Amino acid sequence: MFRRATLLVPYNGQQQVRGMATLKAIALRLKSVKNIQKITQSMKMVSAAKFARAERELKPARPYGAGAAAFYEKAEVKAEEEKPTELIVACSSDRGLCGGIHSSICKHIKADLLNDASKAAILCIGDKSRAQLARTLANNIIAQVGEVGRKPATFEDAARIATFILNCGYDFGSGRIIYNKFKTVVSYDLKELPFFPSSAIAAGEKITVYDSLDADVIQCYMEYSLASLLFYTMKEGACAEQSSRMTAMDNASKNAGEMIDKLTLTYNRTRQAVITGELIEIISGAAAV
Repeated sequence: MFRRATLLVPYNGQQQVRGMATLKAIALRLKSVKNIQKITQSMKMVSAAKFARAERELKPARPYGAGAAAFYEKAEVKAEEEKPTELIVACSSDRGLCGGIHSSICKHIKADLLNDASKAAILCIGDKSRAQLARTLANNIIAQVGEVGRKPATFEDAARIATFILNCGYDFGSGRIIYNKFKTVVSYDLKELPFFPSSAIAAGEKITVYDSLDADVIQCYMEYSLASLLFYTMKEGACAEQSSRMTAMDNASKNAGEMIDKLTLTYNRTRQAVITGELIEIISGAAAV
């Protein structure tokens, strides 16, 4: 009995030290989670303001995409059979913390090129798509457009990207832009918009319906329609990105609040246990005297 009693003395001392260390660790964790909650709430407010602006700018940009897509549909423009090569434009941005809005585009491209990627080239708009696609499709990426998402996209930015596509030297028979289309504040859809070179437009089945079309007019319209599609998809992607980030930050703030409640409860229980242990030791010592 005496031997067992002597062994209990250091154990109680270690339990007290262990309890104090746990109490300090919980306090540090609680403080860090509160700081994270402040950051996520601030990011949510910033995203809400940017989302309101992006939604306002999206409405006048939609006719650009609708007009260009309607021309390809009405003229029944198709990909050239003698040119099986394809150019894929992944429309993302440089900023994260917005859920899986960028990874959905990359997963879709990887699934399409899973069997054969030798006849496809990829143009990445934004650093997020390049970082994910470079792991498996690095040889297919011909260029990457940076500084996307920091400022609202303009038609001049889209025109520069369209000029690069036409002057990059890659001879493609068809192309498509993969982007996220804004649906509601809490949802978006993954969409594709096709585009074609001037030779494919000239070979359209119903292109003769339009009057006064020559090679120069078709080339000019092809350049303008490609810039219009890029401008439209970048506006749609920016609006969907801000709404997704706003939702993600709101969920993060709620999760941080739940974690704060649990850590506060654990902190109070641990503190009460430490105080109770100290009182027991004081009372036991006074009773022993």
